[in-house]
Amino acid sequence: MSETELIVEPGRQDIVMSRVFNADRATVFAALTDAEALSQWWGALDGGTNVERHDPRPGGTWRFVNRDKDGNEYAFQGVFHDVVPDERIVQTMEFLGMPGHVLLETATLEEVEGGTRYTSVSVFQSVEDRDGMVAAGMEHGARADMEKLAELVEKKG
Repeated sequence: MSETELIVEPGRQDIVMSRVFNADRATVFAALTDAEALSQWWGALDGGTNVERHDPRPGGTWRFVNRDKDGNEYAFQGVFHDVVPDERIVQTMEFLGMPGHVLLETATLEEVEGGTRYTSVSVFQSVEDRDGMVAAGMEHGARADMEKLAELVEKKG
């Protein structure tokens, strides 16, 4: 099983995350773009994720709401800028608890020995925005999401 790698270099505005999944690119891409699949792995909170809107095509929008075990809600939204089946997704993401702080994420899928390498590069508007996300526990949540995504796609092959 692959581990999730995160690169967070001091003084930069980006976070690079990668992982190799023991599944083909089509299976991983489907889990990244299918609303039902997303609700199973996206969001590390115990109360689950409600995918309210998800239209993975250029110009399409998305909105997810995570709930913690106490019922608190955390909403996220974004816009798709580029979607190439089995290869790449370019989208924005905004946490509605801090509106106006939007990041641009490019996720790519590459065939490698043993499966598919997923790499995402998230570019924040400032170093302070990026560091604030890291301080809020982003790394723990991202690793938990990748674990759940691995369980989902590796069952399907």
